[in-house]
Amino acid sequence: MASVKDNILSILRVEFLINEDAAKNWRFIVFIVFLAIVMIASSQKADRKVYRIAQLKKEVIALRSSFVATRKKVEKLKLESSVIAAVDKMGLTTSKETPIAIVKK
Repeated sequence: MASVKDNILSILRVEFLINEDAAKNWRFIVFIVFLAIVMIASSQKADRKVYRIAQLKKEVIALRSSFVATRKKVEKLKLESSVIAAVDKMGLTTSKETPIAIVKK
């Protein structure tokens, strides 16, 4: 039986890659390297997606605040007092008579 010391020395000397059964070991090592490359690529892709999500969240916040500001401005412009002030500048005045409904038969 091989001792623990002999096993450790054989691993340090990389004998498992140069003995007769090395083909199995090389296939396994290539497979592990391939899996490591796939793992690194997928983690980088996930990181890019996380960064893009953060960027889009900032953009949504900015657009939402712009929307709220624009909506507030439009609501202010729709007020009757704002409309009357804008029309007075054009020289128009409000009618003193009530409007008449025209019905088509």
